[in-house]
Amino acid sequence: MWDAERIHETVEKQRAFFQTGRTLPVAFRIHQLQRLKQKVIEYSGRLSAALQADLGRSAAEAYLLDIGVTVTEINENIKGIRKWAKPETHFSGIQCFPSTRTKVYKMPYGAALIISPFNFPVLLTLGVLTAALAAGNTAVIKASSKTPHCTAVMQEMLAELYPQKYVVLIDGGHDVADLCLAERFDKIFYTGSPRVGSHVMQAAAKNLTPVALELGGETGNWCIIRKDADIRDAARKIAFFKLCNSGQICININQVAVAEEIAPQFLEAMKKAFTKQIGTDPVHNPEYPHLISAQAYRKCADEAEQYRSRIVFGGKGDPQTLKYAPTVIYPCRISEPIVQHELFSPLLPVVPYPDAKINVLLKTVAEREHGLALYLFTRDLKWAESVMQSQQYGGGCVNEVCLHLMVKGTPFGGTGHSGMGAYHGEWGFREFTHPSTVLYGRTKCNLPLREHPYRKWKETIIRALER
Repeated sequence: MWDAERIHETVEKQRAFFQTGRTLPVAFRIHQLQRLKQKVIEYSGRLSAALQADLGRSAAEAYLLDIGVTVTEINENIKGIRKWAKPETHFSGIQCFPSTRTKVYKMPYGAALIISPFNFPVLLTLGVLTAALAAGNTAVIKASSKTPHCTAVMQEMLAELYPQKYVVLIDGGHDVADLCLAERFDKIFYTGSPRVGSHVMQAAAKNLTPVALELGGETGNWCIIRKDADIRDAARKIAFFKLCNSGQICININQVAVAEEIAPQFLEAMKKAFTKQIGTDPVHNPEYPHLISAQAYRKCADEAEQYRSRIVFGGKGDPQTLKYAPTVIYPCRISEPIVQHELFSPLLPVVPYPDAKINVLLKTVAEREHGLALYLFTRDLKWAESVMQSQQYGGGCVNEVCLHLMVKGTPFGGTGHSGMGAYHGEWGFREFTHPSTVLYGRTKCNLPLREHPYRKWKETIIRALER
């Protein structure tokens, strides 16, 4: 059991270990990531079984969404870390003469706290750990109590790899998470809901600890379909994405806004796409994941029941298996409650709008809390590009869904209620390091311009140098 005393002792041991400098050499970091990669591959079967037990994931989806992408993330860090960690050299500027050489060192924060969620328990634990270790930190991980099988397997796996003074995974509920937050860490990385994210920030503020937050967004992620869109292509991709993890994905589509001119065709395309991909009885399809808990199932089922008269597809579930069918609700007004909060479920409200009034729709979207993702389907790429450069959101796609998450070398993160900070690849390395600027002074040829007394000739030269 993890109590306050044990957690405090662990954090102090990690801080002491970090201060020895053992984690700083790049060769050490690469070696630890290589070991982590091999262990993930070795444990892939057990991790897949744990994902099936906790979330009902099929083996293919477990590898596609959690295990395989974790290995890819580790590979990217192993390949790039030498370049990322290399100090930058800058010319100090003539105003610093004769001290013309300045270095920027990428320094790890120290002891990091990682709080991971249930929906992608492997990727969002080990993927974040990868960034922390690549940057040279130690790590305490508080994994989700909602995925006990995954937590147990990762706990065993990491215990085989690392001493607790370097990396440790802690199990337990919200009370244990609060005990961790009561400690003084050097960096906190939290993935989860905006409500808990606010709580994490309040705890971190007591020690002025820098925080990275990866959140889902208070009012959910929009998908907008213009009347010129390829309807069949859009429906196919939206159906695939909504089926993934039963909608329990922070970047998943929360609501669709479709041009009313093509709404009937879109709804028919969605029905066909869902049926083709998951069959006529998704609740009893072994490939279809379930909701994480009885509470999540009830919340989904109760909300669907409120809109029972407008369900045009799905609307069925099994409380025993916690599976609820992908459910399309149409029509929904943009002001309705179901369109104004994150669903995190297989419910898909569809909001019709006149295509000519797309700017009115975008204005409403902009006035709400920023989403973690934005998706547009249209043939007008010039318009799409202008929207993507003017709206505020975490990331997104045009005529595609979710794949922006997979692009190497690009950041993933939110803004406002969808988070702060970014990671993946080099961006994760940056998130877990502090850039320290150091100027190397010279002892010869130093000019007395900055020293008292400030004569007129000094002021003239200083102003000239500034210009």
